[in-house]
Amino acid sequence: MTSTFYLRPIALADSPQSEDGEAVRLAGGLTYASRFAVIERAGGRVTGRERYSAAELRATLGDLPQAVQEQFANLQRVHAPLQCGARTLRLDQPQVMGILNMTPDSFSDGGQFMDDPEIAGAHAAAMLEAGAAIIDIGGESTRPGAAAVWEGDELKRVVPMVERLAAMGAAISIDSRRAGVMEAALAAGAQVINDVSALRHDPRSLDLAARSGAPVVLMHAPGDGEDLHGGDGYADVVLDVFDWLAARRDAAVAAGIAREKILLDPGIGFGKSVADNLALLNALPLFHALGQPLLLGASRKRMIGALSAEAPAHQRLGGSLMIAAKALEAGVQVLRVHDVPETVQAARVWRGLRDAALTDFSQLAG
Repeated sequence: MTSTFYLRPIALADSPQSEDGEAVRLAGGLTYASRFAVIERAGGRVTGRERYSAAELRATLGDLPQAVQEQFANLQRVHAPLQCGARTLRLDQPQVMGILNMTPDSFSDGGQFMDDPEIAGAHAAAMLEAGAAIIDIGGESTRPGAAAVWEGDELKRVVPMVERLAAMGAAISIDSRRAGVMEAALAAGAQVINDVSALRHDPRSLDLAARSGAPVVLMHAPGDGEDLHGGDGYADVVLDVFDWLAARRDAAVAAGIAREKILLDPGIGFGKSVADNLALLNALPLFHALGQPLLLGASRKRMIGALSAEAPAHQRLGGSLMIAAKALEAGVQVLRVHDVPETVQAARVWRGLRDAALTDFSQLAG
């Protein structure tokens, strides 16, 4: 039985110093790891686990499986900025993506912006002014049980708003799983493709994305067809999602999409229980081992309500910020959120806490 190996950071450090020397910098950002686990899995089951300090891992790396060596290099991979039209999206510090739902039935703000382009445009402008690096425009709700949307309706919802924001000079991503919508949005001024089906839903999407040269976000969703939330469960949700994303990354590269233009999203809330979501959030540093920038979309998700007396979506700011802080600690590069001003403020304070010019981290070393 063939074994698969994973290199998971299991202890994050506040600074480049750790108790036994220099910690490992994750993804060229502001997050460091001081301890690691090498996990072996065979037949869907974890069959071995060895723990290492940063120094021990470096000393023994040459004796570990090739996959572990490659993942160690991936954990430290420095990601080049993404060019989004005239705007440059740096990936050595956290960025905020603001959500603009042009739908009547989004779980959080459905119908609020679809009927009045002036209100939608003002909201997008406010998100940009508050510090959003990019606006994500979607015309189809992908919540559980949402009705399918005809492509023509989706185009009518999103293309005029893409044109409007492009005229503002905004960086724009199109949240769609249909190649026709992606193509029209890119022609209207969008620069990034964000597909919750990881370019699986529409057989034309992989080729369209490759020809466009646009950056793409590939999100994990276990279901096929219209039901992205379906599936047969997980043997180990963290390792299963890791393998799935690795396979989709490889399929995208094989189709001609440049690896440096691929971002990965573990798909919080898509076909996952509360326990599954929590396990993924606690394992976020592992996903740097895939060697791609990470995007996380957990803002106002139902798991927050489930953990807070079923608070409705519009009352989940505190939980959303807590998850954003968790993602920042894990080195996630892009946070996709509804509440832009609050998240930007949280990210700026987090960066201040990590700024070596403001804190003498040598005093914190063990």
